[in-house]
Amino acid sequence: MSRSYLVLDIETVPDLLLYERPDVASGVERPFPPLHVHRPIVLGALWLDEEYRVKKLGVIGEGKDEKGMLEDFSSFVARYRPELVTYNGRGFDLPVIALRSLRHGVPMGWYYQGKVRHRYSEDGHIDLCDLLSDHGATRALSLDAVARLIGLPGKVGVDGSQVEGLYQAGQIDAIKRYCLADVAQTALLFLRMRLLQGVLVAEAYRSAAAGLMESLRADPRLESLVNSIDGERLLLAAA
Repeated sequence: MSRSYLVLDIETVPDLLLYERPDVASGVERPFPPLHVHRPIVLGALWLDEEYRVKKLGVIGEGKDEKGMLEDFSSFVARYRPELVTYNGRGFDLPVIALRSLRHGVPMGWYYQGKVRHRYSEDGHIDLCDLLSDHGATRALSLDAVARLIGLPGKVGVDGSQVEGLYQAGQIDAIKRYCLADVAQTALLFLRMRLLQGVLVAEAYRSAAAGLMESLRADPRLESLVNSIDGERLLLAAA
């Protein structure tokens, strides 16, 4: 089976069957809920082939309930065995998926029987946040901050704190666009990290990034994101 990469990001809302919101004073930010009560509502993914060309971009399990989304995700990973690529996926996305799969009885043998869970390994899961923070040796940065370093816009119009409100207002398409924008930026950051690591030389990086940009430009869900990218900095035409 040829090598491929699945860039993943999830959006969640609190599971109110398991979570009672704490009372907080007016103007005080509510505490971040524990991982097990984060209910995935969107699983955004970008599938790249061995040459970093787009195979598919979209939402896994679109239109299905939580269990159906988790089943589709696990079935896909078990079948195609892509290398997962995330930003802070070890700290949030994968533990949430595992805990919610535990709740619904969705098997994740690909996760527990291989090296995907090995914290200091890139075998099966490349967590860009881990790489940039040297696995916790230095303070981690947000995807928004790192994206801006390389000419990406970071958060465009929506951030994670707004997801629950959008969900309650029935604006699921806005959440999908937001999630896919994070997926796309994670993928472009992944290519830049390949350059930083010496896996890609500059010309190969430019070619791969330009090809990915062309594919993203063709997707109307990413129009705002693509129009906000500093192409010269992303493609190393500017210092």
